[in-house]
Amino acid sequence: MEALEAIKSVKSVSKYKPDPIPEQKVQAVMNAARFANSADNLQPWKFIVVSDEDTKRKLAGACTNAKHMADAPLVVVACARLDDAVAMIGGYMNSYPLDLGIALANVTVAATSEGLGTSWIFTFNEEKVKSFLKIPADARVVGLTPLGIPEAYAPPAGRKHISEILSYNTYD
Repeated sequence: MEALEAIKSVKSVSKYKPDPIPEQKVQAVMNAARFANSADNLQPWKFIVVSDEDTKRKLAGACTNAKHMADAPLVVVACARLDDAVAMIGGYMNSYPLDLGIALANVTVAATSEGLGTSWIFTFNEEKVKSFLKIPADARVVGLTPLGIPEAYAPPAGRKHISEILSYNTYD
């Protein structure tokens, strides 16, 4: 699948088939994260792939509107290693939200190109997630996603017209 085709094909999955995912596909998807750009190429990420049923249930319970997470074969937890991120970009923020966002986009597109699906969850109790997965204090949980073969998709979300999001030379 070509990159633009994969980007346009990404859909949020609402239900996953229980089928196991071949390890080569997991590696291909997660390897895509390695190739994401990051500030100063510091690559401040760590990804935890969870297959344990009890842990997946606990993670789903620590998230808002994520009950489908426990039924997916895998859950990917994206973490930022704060010491590896650029402390200040643009004069007002740490680089890790952008760095991880780029890596997560790569994961999403790679999953789609491998015939898999994701559904990124960004509303969660970070302390619970960190506790369940033994994530150290100097790391932040940025997002979680089930990963598996799609069985059903969330209703399609509308997209703004290009004219609403693009301008040339000035903001307006």
